[in-house]
Amino acid sequence: MSTVPSLNLLVVDDEPDLRTLYELTLLREGYDVETAATVEQAMLSLNERQYHAVITDMRLPDGTGLDILRWLEQNGRTEKAIVITAYGSAENAVEALRAGAYDYLTKPVDLRQFRAVIGSALGRGGAAPVPTDPARLPSEHGKAAATRAARAAPLPPASPAFARMAGQSAAMEQVRGLVAKVARSMAPVLVSGESGTGKELVARSIHEVSVRSAQPFIAVNCSAIPEQLLEAEFFGYRKGAFTGANEDREGFFQAANGGTLFLDEIGDLPLSMQSKLLRAIQERQVRAVGAVSEVPVNVRLLSATHKDLGAEVHQGRFRQDLYYRLNVIQIRVPPLRERIGDIEAIAAHVLDRIAREAGAQSAAELTPEALAHLSRYPFPGNVRELENLLHRAVALSASERIDVEDLGLPDMVFTDSIVHELEAVAAPAQPGSPAGTHSGFDTPGSAALLPSDLVSYLDAVERDILERALEKHRYNRTAAGASLGLSLRQMRYRMARLGVLVGGDTGSDRP
Repeated sequence: MSTVPSLNLLVVDDEPDLRTLYELTLLREGYDVETAATVEQAMLSLNERQYHAVITDMRLPDGTGLDILRWLEQNGRTEKAIVITAYGSAENAVEALRAGAYDYLTKPVDLRQFRAVIGSALGRGGAAPVPTDPARLPSEHGKAAATRAARAAPLPPASPAFARMAGQSAAMEQVRGLVAKVARSMAPVLVSGESGTGKELVARSIHEVSVRSAQPFIAVNCSAIPEQLLEAEFFGYRKGAFTGANEDREGFFQAANGGTLFLDEIGDLPLSMQSKLLRAIQERQVRAVGAVSEVPVNVRLLSATHKDLGAEVHQGRFRQDLYYRLNVIQIRVPPLRERIGDIEAIAAHVLDRIAREAGAQSAAELTPEALAHLSRYPFPGNVRELENLLHRAVALSASERIDVEDLGLPDMVFTDSIVHELEAVAAPAQPGSPAGTHSGFDTPGSAALLPSDLVSYLDAVERDILERALEKHRYNRTAAGASLGLSLRQMRYRMARLGVLVGGDTGSDRP
């Protein structure tokens, strides 16, 4: 029997037999257990003292477990909450996680899983929190204010991944706040964003500031695994299960047991694997290829995608029930063009890391001109592109100061071309010019109307520029792109993003 003193739990269930079963199971684990049969009784107990955790059934005679969760949240209480839901009630499980539950269990409750989930919630193996002495509880107002402040305060950015999320923009402050909040629970998190925005960095941050930080973090790129190997890679296999299986091997779920499993590019999983993944999530058990029985796994699941999974569901390429399970909490990582003001902080952080990795005594610095030049670039490759660009600039620069020419002008010069085009398109029509035509630059003192939707307006301007360049060069992408300072790859990227189509063309350049 485990010896864990002073860990106080409250069990809430209206069925006497189940309540007794849970109580005896927890007493054998060394916990101090109290019980309640209704929401009202639970509230009375919670008002009298604080607990480390509350385990509550979803359906109670005078309310639901969600009522207790909401009370805990409203009163700023720090108890971890585990909710027990009916089998197959995915909606209730998701609702409980969104309401602040640390985790959930489904009936009939597997007692091994029951003990594992509660142990995980209480950080068994690490320092456990100490409850407030009931005799020294402050007033209700002071207690609620103090615990609300503790809950609102972000977790310390002690992890390397958290520290690497540089930038002070409102968008990144929101991301950091969400990371600190979701790290306290077991709720599945879907990290969305364009390629190169740092989705894996966000996932690592969630893991590193959670109670699972000492346990494994297993990152998987779903798009990089051949379809025929997915099941074996995810769930492992037994010796002799197929040709080449010369020994037993654990899969990603077993490797991440007790820690966090991060599934990057989850939208690229084929439908056949999606159903197997859903079962593993629901049952919290996996069966290795060639095995006859399932084994329980205790895994925090994080996933990421650059796709719109809602649209993928609508088009039948992604299971709706799996999407429902994964998208309990969503964190959107903004593209770099939406937080251009963070470029200076990100660049300084990257340059410092490059210097440390190279063993240099000091980091390179960007000149003001180079920083201004970077701030005008749209960064289709986002933070990853900025990092690659700075690595190249450090290698090419003859000094510790990186100037404009060190940034790679062939890839950057198109910004100046487009700036002139933007000025021409944005200028109001001159007197006598036909409506809807572009007559050149504003005359001194003239004032262009401000668009109500800047992003859509700039997209329309860029689309018009691309279409005119293509028409001028007889729809040859390479020539049209070169005239704007764009490589063929950049030209194709912008055409795809803006929906610029060349009639009858299948993607190859016309002669």
